[in-house]
Amino acid sequence: KMAEKQEEPSNAQNGEPDNAEEGEGKKKKVKREDLPPFEIVTGERLPAIFFKFQFRNVEYSSGRNKTFLCYVVETQGKEAVTSRGYLEDEHAAAHAEMAFFNTILPTCQAGARHDVTWYVSSSPCVTCAQRICEALRKNKGLRLTIMVGRLFMWEEPEMQAALRSMKEAGCKLRIMKPQDFEYVWKNFVEQEEGEEAKSFVPWEDIQENFQYYEEKLAEIL
Repeated sequence: KMAEKQEEPSNAQNGEPDNAEEGEGKKKKVKREDLPPFEIVTGERLPAIFFKFQFRNVEYSSGRNKTFLCYVVETQGKEAVTSRGYLEDEHAAAHAEMAFFNTILPTCQAGARHDVTWYVSSSPCVTCAQRICEALRKNKGLRLTIMVGRLFMWEEPEMQAALRSMKEAGCKLRIMKPQDFEYVWKNFVEQEEGEEAKSFVPWEDIQENFQYYEEKLAEIL
């Protein structure tokens, strides 16, 4: 039986393998107690090693206790503007979904229609789901589609109710297909400089896991 498990994180919680010599591991390590209470990492492209670990639509999410959120905002105002980027929560105090509403959306044209698509490593927690519902009810010009790699704690009744409330508020929830993972790879993942862009290599069970989560989401909604 597939289920989301919250287990003790290893180095892998940061999207790093245990030999954290690559990617984020090169950054100066900061003691957890020294971190500010709200820290969000933003950028245009995330390291490939993070994508391969965090976005994987696996049965068990051991160590995957961060949220990676890639976004596309299409603003239909005086002129059409498209912006994109990604957010990740650096530690447990703040979630990427909240950060989008606090930092990204306010920079978009006020009063315009915003068609927003998120590609997220896992579906929102209950608190973030409530925030999403509030944002959609408050901002009638906001259209939100969320493509998720995995369903987070989907067996919990409270979580199922939160997913249904998002749908009722007008949010479109979808499970990422293999083509969606490929889209994120091409548009949001760093490619090594000077090399030809590496093509997306699907992992084993990507299609089966997509179908599994799609069936679960259909049952819940």
